[in-house]
Amino acid sequence: MPGPADLSLLAAARRGDPAAVRAALDAGARVEARDEELRTPLLLAALGDHVAAARELVAAGADVNAQDARHDSAWLVTGVTGSVAMMRALLAADPGPDLKLRNRFGGISLVPAAERGHVAYVQALLRETDIDVDHVNDLGWTALLEAVILGDGGRAHQKVVALLLAAGADRSLADAEGVTALAHAGRRGFTEIADLLRG
Repeated sequence: MPGPADLSLLAAARRGDPAAVRAALDAGARVEARDEELRTPLLLAALGDHVAAARELVAAGADVNAQDARHDSAWLVTGVTGSVAMMRALLAADPGPDLKLRNRFGGISLVPAAERGHVAYVQALLRETDIDVDHVNDLGWTALLEAVILGDGGRAHQKVVALLLAAGADRSLADAEGVTALAHAGRRGFTEIADLLRG
């Protein structure tokens, strides 16, 4: 059970108050305290994109890879929010993020970022880490497939596809039914993405 200092820390991280985070830690709060959903203060800060609070927690040794009941972690959440600033704050941790850490769908942080069309995040992640561009999640999808299957075909997803291809993504990898990203793009009428995939 979290004590009063732990509860103060969790609340401070949730609202993104770095001074209150530091005060709670100084009062003896555990940096790895957990709420009722097993979320750590750092995960709560990441969910709210509270970068200054996250930096305080990272400096205090918070685990960027600690997962909650839904298998989310502060690191994995950056792929959902698309926050480049939070990504970089967590990359500065020691030890740093586990780039192979998987969410509840078996995906790494690159996959939801590609799905959501987070162009700046995908670009920074590919440039600043050696994340596996061809990681396959439990649905049988790579980031490239996810960008086409779940994307809207618009400019953001076009840019994400171009970034993935430039990073060496294998355009021939098919989903569990044997359908390639190009075939999906054709089915959905994503002409610009299909042209990129034909390369």
